[in-house]
Amino acid sequence: MEDQTATPVREQHRFNTVNLQRYLAGKTRGVSNNDRFTVRQYSAGQSNPTFLIQTPSDSYVLRKKPPGMLLPGAHKVDREYRVQKALFSAGFPVPQPLLHCTDAEVIGTEFYLMEHVQGRIFQDLRLPGVSAAERAALYVSAVEVLARLHSLDLTSLDLEGYGRGPGYCKRQVSTWTKQYRAAAHKEIPVMDKLSDWLLSNLPTNDNEVALVHGDFRVDNLIFHPTEARVVAVLDWELSTTGQPMADLAYFLMPNYLPSGLSLLSCMGSLRGVEGIPSPEDLISIYCRCREIPSSLHQLNFYLALSVFKMAGIAQGIYARHLLGNASAPNAAQFGQSVEPLAQVGLQIAENPSSSGPADSRLFLQTAKGQAVHQQVTEFMKQHVLPAQQEVSEYYSKHAHSPQRWHPPQVIEDLKAKAREAGLWNLFLPAVSGLSQLDYAHIAEETGRCLYAPDLFNCQAPDTGNMEVLHMFGTEEQKREWLQPLLSGQIRSCFCMTEPDVASSDATNMECTLQRDQDHYVVHGRKWWSSGAGNPKCKVAIVMCKSKSNRTRNRHGQHSMILVPLDTPGVNVIRPLTVFGQDDAIHGGHFEIHFDNVRVPASNILLGEGRGFEIAQGRLGPGRLHHCMRAVGSAEWALELLCQRAAHRQTFGKKLYQHEVVAHWIAECRLAIDQTRLLTLHAAHALDTLGSRSARKQVCVRQDSAHSRRARRGAHVVHRPSGAQGPDEKSPGQAVRSCKGFNRMG
Repeated sequence: MEDQTATPVREQHRFNTVNLQRYLAGKTRGVSNNDRFTVRQYSAGQSNPTFLIQTPSDSYVLRKKPPGMLLPGAHKVDREYRVQKALFSAGFPVPQPLLHCTDAEVIGTEFYLMEHVQGRIFQDLRLPGVSAAERAALYVSAVEVLARLHSLDLTSLDLEGYGRGPGYCKRQVSTWTKQYRAAAHKEIPVMDKLSDWLLSNLPTNDNEVALVHGDFRVDNLIFHPTEARVVAVLDWELSTTGQPMADLAYFLMPNYLPSGLSLLSCMGSLRGVEGIPSPEDLISIYCRCREIPSSLHQLNFYLALSVFKMAGIAQGIYARHLLGNASAPNAAQFGQSVEPLAQVGLQIAENPSSSGPADSRLFLQTAKGQAVHQQVTEFMKQHVLPAQQEVSEYYSKHAHSPQRWHPPQVIEDLKAKAREAGLWNLFLPAVSGLSQLDYAHIAEETGRCLYAPDLFNCQAPDTGNMEVLHMFGTEEQKREWLQPLLSGQIRSCFCMTEPDVASSDATNMECTLQRDQDHYVVHGRKWWSSGAGNPKCKVAIVMCKSKSNRTRNRHGQHSMILVPLDTPGVNVIRPLTVFGQDDAIHGGHFEIHFDNVRVPASNILLGEGRGFEIAQGRLGPGRLHHCMRAVGSAEWALELLCQRAAHRQTFGKKLYQHEVVAHWIAECRLAIDQTRLLTLHAAHALDTLGSRSARKQVCVRQDSAHSRRARRGAHVVHRPSGAQGPDEKSPGQAVRSCKGFNRMG
């Protein structure tokens, strides 16, 4: 047990320590009347006050009944002592019980003494401070111990008569209903409704009998100081014999609590916590250990019963607070959690499908994806969005000078912070451990700010180029170009579109690639090469038509090759503008000429004639990133529209009160949500089917996001802005500057 959680004994729980020392001196080795004898109280142990006793040679833990008027049938420390004694004798991990005292004259109430076990106790079920891998191992160890408990033979434990056997669930509902009503300080109708549902939906098979803990949670376990192993199970006050599924459901309960439920950490949600196994995995491990089928019937009943019991416990703690004999210093907070818990329990009860962790959203992220998404959201709020004004002023100041191609120092500082926080290269599954669906949600968040993707090294076209190098590059190419790109040391551009042909049909391409011994010669003109104006841009991936492959089919003539921009013959001609803007913040869009540029043959990607194959692998994820950033920008635009409509007034009414403006807002909301769902569906298809099989979904989503739906929000934001709308310094104009919006349509 962790000594640092022990504090001076609270006023309402003080007792005569001299009497205790005198009593123990004759019965416990290591305690004498002449030695130093200290008593401190643990902050945990909400029901029966728990104390750390230390002498020069030994440490012990004492649990006692609380003083004052108690609820009937509660605080049976004699049962705790009996079951721990039986379990310790059977080799089950519990602290060794040493003695049980029923003489209230010693310290005022009945108590028992046990050994002090060294180890780790996690008061927060999310297990902060450990790695995701260790977090998973700790939870697996916990569920394995629970399965071991339920596999014990009651006869060999000599615990006959410890509980009342079959009919456990009915007794539990009845007992906790009585306990709740005896402790209730006000009427809570949803608690009564949940109790009635439980009584009306008792499991058809309630005959299985095992030793159950009754309050099996991670914070009632002591783990080995350095290993993912349970060394002791604590707090056996609620133990009895009955249905083991109730114990398992109680352990799984935090996985089903909504993340927004404001409870104490020991009662909170585990959603989005990286490393914690899913309920399905924990159930599978439990059933394998017990050698029983993994299909659990009426799990929603046991989960609802668990939530009902937790609400009853919370009500009991709050009742003791009102009586003045609560052992927990934060007991007053528990009263606020009763009704929210009951509402969750009723929702689980009435919706059997919620026996899986319920969430109203489609296309859910993984636990790691949710955690990283939350980190990105917080980083945006704390660091990125507050810097927007400074960045805007920098680019306004240098709008007509070469300095505009150099990012301001604040952006470099934010990059360093993001990398230090681990929010770096999130787009690449092999590096970040995220799925395409995970990153799609993150890309939407970064779309709310013009420069946010750059801060996380998730900016186009570098993301696509890094994906190409990761998937198709040789080890030498990865070492020379991919690693510097991943570290943010350099930037890159992608050269495909040409000025002299209709580039929507890539087979029209005129830029050529010709083998010349151990070199390739690249010759042609490219434009709209995004990012080429960034001073760190050092390499281009150029798509060319191979002269040696003219006899192949139309889609087997193209190749991609790495061309360092400092190679002789590479001429960066000019930046192109979109509606008068050169997009310097993103490195611009440039025309580049390749005049018989010679590069080593080792720079070819995948081989001659493989260009279209590479392009499909590159464009799938990249299109989704653009789409979700467009969704984020459209959300930002809609927020601006709503803010304007709520504050400006015409003809005696707020703008939003005019029917046409209300229609604009509604249409934008529908369009953005449609685009988001379509894009997330495409991301899910990429994860499950792969780029080739998901190409149809990806194409539909890109067209949806960029051509018809998401841009609508950016355009509509101008309508209620009046003369300010087209002004270059207006928020709406900033939205239009976002990639994906600065085009016709």
